[in-house]
Amino acid sequence: MGWDTFVALWCAVWGAVAVVGFVRSLAGATKAQRTVRLTGWITRVREPRHGGSRKGGISVVVSYRDPASGQEVTVTNDGERGEMITPAWEGREIGISHPRGRPHAYQFSNTPKEPDRGLGWPGFAAFLVYVGLVVLAALEWGWPWALIGFGGTWAISGAVHLPGTVRAKNRRIERLAAMEAVPGRVVAVLKDVSVDQDDGHTSTTITPVVSFTTREGTAVTAYCTSNLPDPVGAYGRDVTVHYTPSDPAEFTLDRAAEQRSEEREVTFGFLVFVVLVATAVVGVVFL
Repeated sequence: MGWDTFVALWCAVWGAVAVVGFVRSLAGATKAQRTVRLTGWITRVREPRHGGSRKGGISVVVSYRDPASGQEVTVTNDGERGEMITPAWEGREIGISHPRGRPHAYQFSNTPKEPDRGLGWPGFAAFLVYVGLVVLAALEWGWPWALIGFGGTWAISGAVHLPGTVRAKNRRIERLAAMEAVPGRVVAVLKDVSVDQDDGHTSTTITPVVSFTTREGTAVTAYCTSNLPDPVGAYGRDVTVHYTPSDPAEFTLDRAAEQRSEEREVTFGFLVFVVLVATAVVGVVFL
């Protein structure tokens, strides 16, 4: 079997997978479409134990109203329950989802999510078809088509998305400038040790937990994984927390560092866009 035949078979298989996925989505039969999505509220927050594990996130109690019975249901995030709840406060909205007819198999998300059409896997399959077509074009017509296919397509995608990225960066910087500053305290430092099963290498993850009260009187407990010097010895340290009044989950200990990070990300995205355009141009030149 030649490479061109193999790539054509690749495209056919993944094309069939994509078509089946899109048909299932149109029929409302995907797993995402059969998932019940609800909004819950945190009613209790348990402060993490100093020296404990970060696994599972901050322990919370969540209440929501069952749409089938109309009764209020109270659950916890103990065990494997989807996304980790890392910033928590009483009254915070939390997303809850479960398979239709299986409310005991609930999962959490940090924000309530809109209904999903389940197009993730079909879209990925379509992307693999695109990769195969570019490779096939390169095999049939020469390597410049690989540069044009990959560089040109992604450059167009970058041109579409880059302005939105810049606008998001500007909005983020505006929110950073408008943040309120309040005193906080590191109430725990969590430690997780993992061992690589292949080479026996041991790695340690340190996660400080900061507690602060907003000017509106909301008591927030959150993992703080950046901009904290010497996190190992941070237990009991007083810190200054900058937070967004409309969403205390968006906070930082160093606004200047966050602003520099935003600017670096946009610069990196622009450089990648330039490289992609140059790649496509080289492909056109060598046709």
